[in-house]
Amino acid sequence: MPVNSFVKMHGLGNDYVVFDEENIRFKLTQNAIRRICDVHFGVGSDGILLKTASNEADFGLKIYNPDGSEAEKSGNGLRIFAKYLYDYGFAGQREFSIETAGGVARANVFEIKNSKASYIAVDMGKAIFRAADIPVLSEHAEVFGETLTAMDRDFEINCVSVGNPHCVILKETLDIEEVQKYGAAIENHPMFPNRINVQFVKPIHRHEAQMLIWERGAGYTLASGSSSCAAACMLVKKGLVISPVTIKMPGGELVIDVGEDYQIQMTGEVRQIAEGVLSDELIADFVLEF
Repeated sequence: MPVNSFVKMHGLGNDYVVFDEENIRFKLTQNAIRRICDVHFGVGSDGILLKTASNEADFGLKIYNPDGSEAEKSGNGLRIFAKYLYDYGFAGQREFSIETAGGVARANVFEIKNSKASYIAVDMGKAIFRAADIPVLSEHAEVFGETLTAMDRDFEINCVSVGNPHCVILKETLDIEEVQKYGAAIENHPMFPNRINVQFVKPIHRHEAQMLIWERGAGYTLASGSSSCAAACMLVKKGLVISPVTIKMPGGELVIDVGEDYQIQMTGEVRQIAEGVLSDELIADFVLEF
């Protein structure tokens, strides 16, 4: 592939630009990440995926939010990266491992005949409910049904980590304006020293739930894999749903299989939508930081 080339991928409401560390000739500084996202995504984008080497897995992956911060683990990011590896011949239709800052995940690619899409299954590892490990500033070992005050509202919160921290809020009705109003206040609440992803979730069936998402570093987003896993695990733990759980989001659906030990696997569709090369004019905006 040409130097400084990228591939844009889409998975259930999430768009990521994928780069190969061996193929780019500039440094992904915070300013560079913001600039690339502004140009190639627009409002509501989800960030950059960087293929790297790994001593712990078959492939390494760095995940960057649009604000330039690094994410520990992203479910849709992992699924999109797995599809990229398959499309460009780095991996075949077999299980392979991917190392992220949030731990190692395992992925499988399933091609569907008569479709331009592939279904990607990702083993996200085990959900963590220990408050200190998420981390959450709480008097209790696990956070279920605690009250958090954000702006002018009290919320009953539940916390879980799926490679990165999530706060799941059960709701009888879901409102996008409410998510946009309170999302940042909850994300940056003193209870969460490392900031947190926020999910507003409504169970609708023993095997289904609806969800709206506020994501760290990205704001309101249409879909999120790790958020779906966190929501499904919390709903199963509370006995509100039975695995497998279909999480319905504005950007689409993911099927989450929650094992008895809270080992999680999710499956969903991924598409490649564009490829290209970063222009010299764009790189000139941030290349001086190299």
